[in-house]
Amino acid sequence: MVTVGMLSHRKDPRTVFKAYAYAATAKMEGVDFYFFSPGCVNFNDRSILGWIYEDGQWLQKRRQFPDVIYNSSSPMTEKQEEIVEELKEIIPFTSHSIGDKIDVYQNIKDAKIFEHYLIPSIEIMKSQDVFEFLNKYQKIVLKPLNGHKGQNILFAWRNKENFIVQQDKTTVEMSKTKFEVFAKKLTKVSYLAQAFIESTTRTGLATHFRLHVQKNGIGKWALTTLYPGIASEGLVANLSNGGYTTMLECFLKQEFDDEYYNIKRYMEQFSINFCEHFDSLYDNSLDELGIDIGLDSNHRIWIYEVNWRPGTPPIFSLELDVAKQMIRYARYLAEMS
Repeated sequence: MVTVGMLSHRKDPRTVFKAYAYAATAKMEGVDFYFFSPGCVNFNDRSILGWIYEDGQWLQKRRQFPDVIYNSSSPMTEKQEEIVEELKEIIPFTSHSIGDKIDVYQNIKDAKIFEHYLIPSIEIMKSQDVFEFLNKYQKIVLKPLNGHKGQNILFAWRNKENFIVQQDKTTVEMSKTKFEVFAKKLTKVSYLAQAFIESTTRTGLATHFRLHVQKNGIGKWALTTLYPGIASEGLVANLSNGGYTTMLECFLKQEFDDEYYNIKRYMEQFSINFCEHFDSLYDNSLDELGIDIGLDSNHRIWIYEVNWRPGTPPIFSLELDVAKQMIRYARYLAEMS
C-alpha cells in the first residue's frame, strides 16, 4: 500500500482545516496516510512521529518514511527549511514553488505562447516607475510580490493634477509631492504595478474567475473547479475580503445570456492548455495551480495571477474533491518513482 505523508509547519492536525479531508479521502482511496511536521522527523532510523486518524480521533504513532510527501505549507523557520530540504533529497514531493508574481509573469512572457493573456506588469524599483506606468495606463493596480488573499492591494489613478489611491473602502487624494512619497515607500516593500483591466458584472461589480486545476491519478492536468468571485463593493473581488461566489452556470447565464456555454468552454479549455504549458516551464513537475482570470468587455481572458498552492475552494464542500485529486496524484508519483 502506498503511504502519503502530509507535511505542515503546524504540529497538530487538529489545527489544520484540511487535514481531516485528506485523511478521510486517503482511506477511501486505499492509501495509507499520516500528518507530520518537520520537528517529528528522525533521519537516523528514517522514521517520523506522525498523526494518524483512527476511530474518530487523531493519534500519534511512529511510522517509517512515506513513499510521497504532500507538502501542504511552507517551512516557517530555518531549522524547518533544513529538514524539508533534506527530505526532498530522498522522497518525492508533490508541490514545488513557482516563484513570486513577477517571476511567474516573466516566465510566461519569455515563453511567448501565452504572453497575450498577460496584463502588462512591472516590478517597482524606483518611484518614477509608478509615475511612468500611470502615464501609460491611466489606472493601475499595485500588488505585493508575495501577497495572497487580495491583501494590501492598492489602486491608483489621476484626478487632474492630483492622484487618487484606493485600498479596500478607503480612498485618499494626494498631491504630486505626497504621491511621490507614497510611491517611494512601495520600493521598500516589494510591489509590482499592473495595468487595470476592468472585469465586471452587468451591474458594475468587480469580478474574476478562479480556475482550480490539479494533476490527476494518471499525472494529467484536470479542472477540479471553476467559480466566479464577485465583489460586494470596491475593486477587489476576493472572497477573503468580503467578496462572494455563486454557482458558475447560473452566473454565466445571467451575465452572458446565450453565449454562456461558449464562455464556459473557453475558460475550461484555457485552464488545461495553460497548465500544460506552464508546467513545462519549470524543472520540477507541478501538481496544483489556482489561476485567477478576468474577462473584459470583449470576453477576452486576462491572467491576474497564478498561485502554486491555492486554498481550498470556499464553496460547495469541494475540499474532498481537491483532496481526492491530490491523493490520487501522490499515489501516481509513488508508483512512478
